[in-house]
Amino acid sequence: MEPTIAQKAPYATEVEAGKAYYWCACGKSNNQPFCDGSHKGSEFTPVSYTPAESGTAYFCGCKHSGAKPFCDGSHHKL
Repeated sequence: MEPTIAQKAPYATEVEAGKAYYWCACGKSNNQPFCDGSHKGSEFTPVSYTPAESGTAYFCGCKHSGAKPFCDGSHHKL
């Protein structure tokens, strides 16, 4: 099963050090790039990320990255 492409670009998102984030792997969340439970009943599960430092993280929007939950430029090949 292939994930839904939420967008063909990364989500530049401000993150807080020590806070847990759950990246949407299925692409169906209405709270992109984060999980809202839309994957329930599918083979997809969210990816947990807890940053060591606060700053900007570039979360994958196409859901095809090899560096999940981060963008690796895979959207350029879709």
